[in-house]
Amino acid sequence: MKPEDVPRSDPGRDAQTWHPDPSRPSWRVPVGAVDAHCHVFGPQRRFPFSPTRKYTPQDAGVEALNALHRHMGIERRVIVQASCHGTDNAAMLDALRGQPNASRGVAVVDPGITDAEIDSMHEAGVRGVRFNFLKRLVDPGPLAPRAELAARVAERGWHVVVYFEAADLPELTSFLEGLPCPVVVDHMGRPDTSQGVDSLGFTAFRALMENERFWVKVGCPERLSRNGPPYDDVTPFAATLVADTPDRVLWGTDWPHPNMASHLPDDGLLLDQVPIIAPSTEARQKLMVDNPLRLYWS
Repeated sequence: MKPEDVPRSDPGRDAQTWHPDPSRPSWRVPVGAVDAHCHVFGPQRRFPFSPTRKYTPQDAGVEALNALHRHMGIERRVIVQASCHGTDNAAMLDALRGQPNASRGVAVVDPGITDAEIDSMHEAGVRGVRFNFLKRLVDPGPLAPRAELAARVAERGWHVVVYFEAADLPELTSFLEGLPCPVVVDHMGRPDTSQGVDSLGFTAFRALMENERFWVKVGCPERLSRNGPPYDDVTPFAATLVADTPDRVLWGTDWPHPNMASHLPDDGLLLDQVPIIAPSTEARQKLMVDNPLRLYWS
């Protein structure tokens, strides 16, 4: 079954969708390749969206995600809880249990979550919690409860995934550096790609990445580009981070690309960016296989 063959529901005028016919990658991905950042949404009849969500995506269930990964030759995935489901991780956990050996998860939880609930998530394959600081998507809330939660999950070998705007990094740096576990930064810290890799903001982010507890995801150029496909304005940022920290970079599709009003990203085209930002076979092996396996499956 191809991704476009999977039935979808229409939740209303705010719905977003994924590319109906993604191209096939022009290169053969490494054996054991991992999509280290993807989502599942609904289906709403089983897994309702949060009543406090800031956007309403189209249903994008695990069957469609599986079909996309078969189409692209990707064997494993890390499913990240998205804000539209709030702290109800049921859809993500259901997807993990469907392919337990090939799946890991990143949850969004209330700081008051019980130890028993954390242990249950760990058994299902969750290995991290996500802290979203994008004010347009969530109310970030105070930092102290998050620090306490990070300490609790660190005891189980989990890490923290953080999502923030580049402009907010200065006020978050001290908090992030104080976390007692690995920290994975989503979407390259959302740099302003119009300013170039030598800008003050991206230079500060590269300085943060000198701390060996920090990891970074170098996918998602469709969210950062000012020019659109093939996202050449984003390439120097991702290539710089791959060169800087080859052992702490991850790649993911961000499927099904919520809140993309400008265009429907072609996941095959996104995968074709990997040989550009990671030119050597060794760099691609680390980016797509060795690094995510070490962080999520070891």
